[in-house]
Amino acid sequence: MAETVFVTGGTGFVGANLVRLLLQQGYRVKALVRPHSALDNLQGLNVELVQGHLNDPDLAEAMQGCRYLFHVAAHYSLWQADREQLYQFNVLGTRNVLAASRKARIERTVYTSSVAAIGVKPGGVADETYQSPVENLIGYYKQSKYWAEQEAVKAAQAGQDVVIVNPSTPIGPWDIKPTPTGDIVLRFLRRQMPVYLNTGLNFVHVGDVAQGHLLALQKGKTGDRYILGHQNLTLKELLDLLAQLTGLPAPRHTIPAWIPFCTAWVDEKVLAPLGKTPSVPMDGVRMAGQLMYYDAAKAVRELGLPQTSILTALRDSVEWFVNKHYVYVKPL
Repeated sequence: MAETVFVTGGTGFVGANLVRLLLQQGYRVKALVRPHSALDNLQGLNVELVQGHLNDPDLAEAMQGCRYLFHVAAHYSLWQADREQLYQFNVLGTRNVLAASRKARIERTVYTSSVAAIGVKPGGVADETYQSPVENLIGYYKQSKYWAEQEAVKAAQAGQDVVIVNPSTPIGPWDIKPTPTGDIVLRFLRRQMPVYLNTGLNFVHVGDVAQGHLLALQKGKTGDRYILGHQNLTLKELLDLLAQLTGLPAPRHTIPAWIPFCTAWVDEKVLAPLGKTPSVPMDGVRMAGQLMYYDAAKAVRELGLPQTSILTALRDSVEWFVNKHYVYVKPL
C-alpha cells in the first residue's frame, strides 16, 4: 500500500505544490484544513481533508495511520497588530503539532521554517551556520518563525526525528493569495510599479522548494536545517527579468525608503486604530532596507536540491496568474 503522509498548510502556496508532488510520487495525502478555509488550491486532487486547527488537543487522532508529517502551515503577517496571532499560530501551533506527531508515532517530520528565522548577515550571504540574534530579526513574523524553529530543534534534541527546511523566496504557480513576491509580479504585469526600492532577496522556484521538502524527508539529517533557495538578485534585477520575459518596461527609478515608511507609519499608527485597513506594513519597509541573501549550497550538496532558473520560475508564475485570470497580458 502507498505510504500516507500528513500535511499542514496544504492550501497555501508551498503546501499546494508539495501536495501535488507527493501525489505524483505515489503517496497518499491527508491534509489538515481549517474550517471555512479556501480549498481552491486542492480542488480536484485525491486528498483526504481533515478539518481542524494546529492547536487542537486531539490532533494526534487525525494523524493516525500516517507515516510521515510535513508541517508547512504558518501564519504570515507583517502587521505589528498581529503579534499575538503570530505567536499562537506559529510557535504554539508548531509545539502542538510536534507533540501530536510524537503521540501518533509519526516516523519522521519535515518542519517548514524560513530564512526569516535565520536572519540577515550584514554585508554578506548567510548559510545554515549563521544565526542572527533574535532581537535583531525585524518584526514579529520573523521572530515567531525563529521561536517556532526552536521548537523543532528542541524536539530533535529530545529524540524526535525532525528535519528543518528554510525556504527563501519562492516564485511559481499556485500563489493564490498572492504572496508579497507574487504581488510584485502582479503589480508589474498590471503596470502598477512606476518605481522600486533598492533591496535584494534570494529567489527559488516553488517547485524546487517542494522537491526540497521531499528530499529532506528522504535524505535530511535529523536536527539539521537546509536552506531551500537558489539565486540572490536585487529587486531591480528581478524586474529586468520580468521585462525580458513579458516585453513590458521595467521601472527605471528608485524610491527613497523614507517615503513608503512614512506611508506605513500613517497606515499602522493612525488609520488602523480608526478601523481603516492598512496597506503598507512598517516592518515590510524596514526589511526592504536589507539585502536578504542566502547560500543554498548545503541543500544542493546533501539533498540534491534542484536549481531551476529564476526566469523559468517567473514564466511559470506569470502563466499561472494569466490562466487564473488575475491579470491579462499577451502570450509569452
